[in-house]
Amino acid sequence: MNVTPAPTACCAVVTNRPAMISNRNLRAHRIAGLEPGPRLIVTGAVHGNETAGTQGIRRVLAEIDSSDIEIVRGSVTFVPVCNPLAYNHMRRMGDRNLNRKLQPTATPQDNEDRIARVLCQWLAEHDVLLDLHSFRSPGQPFVMRGPANNRGTLEPFAHEAAEAQLAMHVGPSRIVEGWMGSYAAGVARRKAQGLTPGAVHEDPSYGVGTTEFMRAHGANGQGGYGITLECGQHDDPEGPEVAYTAIRQTLALLGLADIPLAPPAHPFECLDLAEVVDRHAEGDRFAKTWTSFDPLAAGELIAVRADGSEVRAPEAGYIVFPDVSALPGHEWFYLAQRSTRGL
Repeated sequence: MNVTPAPTACCAVVTNRPAMISNRNLRAHRIAGLEPGPRLIVTGAVHGNETAGTQGIRRVLAEIDSSDIEIVRGSVTFVPVCNPLAYNHMRRMGDRNLNRKLQPTATPQDNEDRIARVLCQWLAEHDVLLDLHSFRSPGQPFVMRGPANNRGTLEPFAHEAAEAQLAMHVGPSRIVEGWMGSYAAGVARRKAQGLTPGAVHEDPSYGVGTTEFMRAHGANGQGGYGITLECGQHDDPEGPEVAYTAIRQTLALLGLADIPLAPPAHPFECLDLAEVVDRHAEGDRFAKTWTSFDPLAAGELIAVRADGSEVRAPEAGYIVFPDVSALPGHEWFYLAQRSTRGL
C-alpha cells in the first residue's frame, strides 16, 4: 500500500477541478487505532468525475492530521481517488466502468483491470465499506444498500442489520435496494430476447461493483458489508459536505473515533429497484426530461423507441437512473417500487 501523508489544509476543497495525480499508482491513507475495532475503507472517485467523496475524504484527513479527529480503535483506510486516469480527465471512466465486473485478474487488459488488482485486495482486507459517489441529473442524495440476509447464489449476505444501521446514519432519508436482483433479471431478459449477444453485460457478474465485492469478499473472504452513498449531483456545492458528514457519522457509529453520533432524525423512504430497461437503438428517446425518483403513474409514457413503439410504466412507481447518453444495448433506466423491507 502506498501510504502518503494527510493534507495539512483545514477546510474543504472549494473547486471541482482536480489536481493532476499519477496514473501509475493508487494511493491510500491508513490510520490504525491502538485498541481493537472494525476495519473501515472509504472510497472516492470510483468514477473520475464524481469528486464529492474525494473532497470529503480530504477534509476528514486534514482533521485527523490536526488531531480534531483521533482514530482510537480499529482502522480506517481512505482512498480519495480510486480511478486516477478518469479523475485526471474529469470523466466517468478511464477505459471502462470500474464499478462493473469488479474483480482481480492475473491478465489485466485495461486501466480498470490494473486498478482492480490493487483495489480488490484492499477491499478484501476490510470489514466495512463506505463508497462515495454522485450522479449526473439533479436530485437529492440517497443511499444504496444490499439484500436481505440470504444463502442464495446471486448475492448471499449475512450482515443486513449492521448495513441497515450504517444506511440510516450517514444522512440521506432515501434508501434504495435491489441492484443485483434487477440487474440479473435484465441479463436474463437480454438472453431470452437475443439482444446484444455475447456482450459482456449479459453476465450477471457484470453488475458487481465495490459494495457487491465487499459483501462477497470482505473481512478476508468471510464477507463484509457496505453502502454506496450518492452525494447529489456532480457539481452540487453541498455534495462534499454530504460526504464529509457521512464519513464522520460512520467513524462514530463504528466506534473508531470518540466523536458525537447524530441520530437519524427523519422518516425513511425505502425503494426497491424492480426492473431495468435497456436502450435498443440510437433513435430511442425519452418522452420528457426525467430525474431520478420522479413518480410514475400506471401506464404513463416514459419513452418512445426508434421504431415508434412506446415504453409505458407497467404500474405506479418511480423512474431511477434515467440516462440520456446510454449506448444501445446498455441500461437506459430503472423502475422502482416501494420496498416491503423495513430498517
